[in-house]
Amino acid sequence: MVKFRRLILGALCFSLVGCTYAPPKTSLPMVTQPPVIDEEPPSHSLLQFLPPPKEVIPVAIYNFRDETGQYKVYNNTSTFSTAVTQGAASILIKACYDSGWFLPVERENLADVLTERRIIRNAIEQELRQKGLKPKGDILPPLKFAPIILTGGIIGYDTDVITGGFGARYFGVGGSTQLRRDRVTVYLRAVAAKTGEVLLTVTATKTILSREIDVNAFKYVKWKRLFELETGVTTNEPALYALQGAIEKAVYALIIEGIAKGYWQPKNPKDVYSPVVQEYFKTKVEQIKQEEDNLKKILGRDFTEKEIADYLKRVQQERGLVVWFEGDKIKKK
Repeated sequence: MVKFRRLILGALCFSLVGCTYAPPKTSLPMVTQPPVIDEEPPSHSLLQFLPPPKEVIPVAIYNFRDETGQYKVYNNTSTFSTAVTQGAASILIKACYDSGWFLPVERENLADVLTERRIIRNAIEQELRQKGLKPKGDILPPLKFAPIILTGGIIGYDTDVITGGFGARYFGVGGSTQLRRDRVTVYLRAVAAKTGEVLLTVTATKTILSREIDVNAFKYVKWKRLFELETGVTTNEPALYALQGAIEKAVYALIIEGIAKGYWQPKNPKDVYSPVVQEYFKTKVEQIKQEEDNLKKILGRDFTEKEIADYLKRVQQERGLVVWFEGDKIKKK
């Protein structure tokens, strides 16, 4: 009975201590980081160092949809969370704004803008009536229209594009590393609002890397004494970070191709030879040379003349960009 009372008393004391417990100051603090403003991927520098435009172009962005239809997978089980963010339109708006070439006008939440304009209009009219004045015409200026509509979406999210790993163990002590690469692809096009004509189309792809490092040990150090150790770390590139990089790369490509085709111009015509613009065309030249090499290999097969002509017609547009760039380069010299 005495032992039972002591047990009850000890349990009560433990519960009281648990209710008033505070971690000691000597305990290891949790490593935290303060909030960061505008954490940008490396591709953001391409937009920042673009030459200034001759005229900023208003653009309307209604939506930028997730067209993949994929959901996150955790432990080989699909969850209800989508694989990519549903706020890609906000990322596109920010990329256009940061480029300095486009002025986005609010279209995603247009109903909210129209509602607020009605509230402002009613407030001003009521104030004028109280003063004995009669409002003349429309009190508010018209909404700014956009000659260009930017649209598109996230058209691909491929998981496990590349997977692999390496491991080694010697007498119960060893380690391993695993690697996985995913890929997200976005599609962006510029549409003329007056005619509905598609002026430009670009695609951009960004890889998403995940890596795991694991070290473990399982060894008898003495008779009936077992030493066991297991530690590791996993690094996952944020999908939002990768998607932002792909969208910014697409906006950058859209601006350069629009300059080449004459839809918009830099403030200084010589800015087409700036390093940021030249970097894009160097990449284009390499892609076209690669396609030419592939075509030479394909010509060894039995293809009709029409199929070859269709292929050349498809690459003619990109070739035109390179001819324009290299032609101006020769004129400059």
